[in-house]
Formats: sequence, C-alpha cells, structure tokens
Amino acid sequence: MLAERHEQIGRELEAQEALIVPDFVDDLDAARADQVGDDMLRLIFTACHPVLSTEARVALTLKLLGGLTTPEIARAFLVPEATIAQRIVRAKRTLGSAGVPFELPRGDALAARLASVLEVIYLIFNEGYTATSGEDWMRPALCDEALRLGRILAGLAPQEPEVHGLVALMELQASRAAARTDAGGQPVLLLEQDRGRWDRLLIRRGLIALERAQALGGAHGFYVLQAGIAACHARAARPQDTDWAGILALYDLLAQVAPSPVVELNRAVAAGMAHGPAAGLAIVDAMRADSALQHYPWLPSVRGDLLAKLGRAAEAIEEFERAAALTHNVRERELLLGRARGLAGSA
Repeated sequence: MLAERHEQIGRELEAQEALIVPDFVDDLDAARADQVGDDMLRLIFTACHPVLSTEARVALTLKLLGGLTTPEIARAFLVPEATIAQRIVRAKRTLGSAGVPFELPRGDALAARLASVLEVIYLIFNEGYTATSGEDWMRPALCDEALRLGRILAGLAPQEPEVHGLVALMELQASRAAARTDAGGQPVLLLEQDRGRWDRLLIRRGLIALERAQALGGAHGFYVLQAGIAACHARAARPQDTDWAGILALYDLLAQVAPSPVVELNRAVAAGMAHGPAAGLAIVDAMRADSALQHYPWLPSVRGDLLAKLGRAAEAIEEFERAAALTHNVRERELLLGRARGLAGSA
C-alpha cells in the first residue's frame, strides 16, 4: 500500500511540477506523511476489529503490520503453520462478510476499537516477555514487534492516554530483558536481577511516556496503572529500595478498575512484600477455590514462595512441584523444580 501510494504521489507531482511553488514543498511532504499515517491507523483498527477472535486479530496484525511470514507467526506461537494460515484466511473472510470498512472509526466506536487494538498489542508483548510454552523463557522478537506497533500507534493517536500507558509499560518491562536470563538462558527473578544490566534508555522512554499518559488525564487507566507499577521497580536502584507500599496501592486501584484473578494474585505478592508473607498468603488462600486459576501455574508458585518465606518448607515444595506440573514452558518448569530442590534440606 505504501509503495502504491508513493507511485501515485510521484505521478501527481510530475504532472503538477510546473505549477508547484517551492515554498509549498514542505506542505506537500507533510500531507503525504499524514496520508500514509492515516492509512496505517486504519489498517491497525481494521486488523483488530472486535468481530474477529483474539487469536485471529493477533495473527492478522502480525501478518499485515508486523511483516512476519505465516511460518514465523506459527513458530512464535508454537502452533502448526496451517493453523495460522487458516486463522488469517478466516479473519479476512470474516471482515469481508461483515462489511468492515477500511476507515478510522469515530466516537464511541473508536473507543471500543482502540481497546481491541491495545489488547492485541499487549497480548503479543506478554507472550514475548514470558512465553507460555516452549523451551525459551522469552521471545524477544515478539516484544520488539509489540513495541514497534505501540510506538506507531502512539504517534498516530497522540491524545489517547492509554496508548501512551501501554507504550510506557512495554518500554519499562523491556528494559529488564537482558537481566531476566543468565548466560545459560535460565530465568532470573526480578529481585535477583543485576539492575546494572537494565536498559536506562528504555527506562527513560518509559517514564516519559508514563508522564505523558498521566498529563492527558489517564492516571487510572488499565495500562497506565500497570506502567506505574513497572516505574516503581525501574526507579529502585536496589531491590530493598522498592516502594512496595506504593505498588500495593496501585494494585488496589487496578483491582477496582479491572478486577481479575491475575490482578488479585499480583496484589497478593505486593501485600506480601509490603506487610509480610502472612498478609500475602491470606489473599492467596482466599483465591484457591477460583476455578479460573485451577490450571494457572503462578497461583501455586506464588503460594510456594510465601510459604517458603514463612518457613513452611514442606508445604512450599508441594506448591512448587504443583506449579511445575502445570506449566508448559520448559525454563519455567526448571525454575520451579529448582526452587523445590533448594528447600528439600529444610523440609
């Protein structure tokens, strides 16, 4: 589309060359950039239309905007190539059958579609940041692609605070990438990371994006609140300098804005750090009956960590082993089993 647009503009400029006053050249370049930008924004919103399933939106977004081939998308999500190809074909057919226009939505429709766009980019980043399955703890290419899309969207929708909030969150999270694994590719947990390896440029960019989102009135947005939590970690030179009370307060707000079992589990971690492991364990124990978390490995993992801090090693080992059995990521399983083995002598 970009190449075709440039050819069209070239022909128009040649035809009108004799009529163009030199002072107007900059205006023409700006108009061309605006038109290309509008097309990109329309394409993002079309690929992420709510009429498609989340899986279809992700596949279509990576295909059309990320420039990834079908085999590359299949490898990224560890599914057969034919599955991804079918998702893309069906997504295109669905958009055609639904008569989805290639245009930027307006008013309430824009807000609804923007949420869908942000959700897809967020999902792509999360899968890259902590892979749900496979042999690698992270998939950096997916993180990079989500960041690229987020930055494009921030440039095209500069007045939307949640767009800047998501960009801030991804920049701040990505700043820790180099410290999240050791030389052998094994995971390194947050409080054990070498903070000298955190990317200071990404941190600065993330904090600037967060300030912009807050200045636009989005302080209580879903992505802005999460970016605020990431900023608390980024500002701490040492683990013991972390403002856990501030993080807990942000999770309290997040639980009101977007309540979910995952948010509540993270709130339990923050409570455990701010007020002691018993406080965190009380929250986790109240969640154990939640059916949505029965197969979620981080529930027993968090519980195991809190039990270990309370000196209840035998119970902690059981939880870490349960978590290891639930995960589909090889590196995560090794980490959890390693924590269980480390407690064996004190059980």
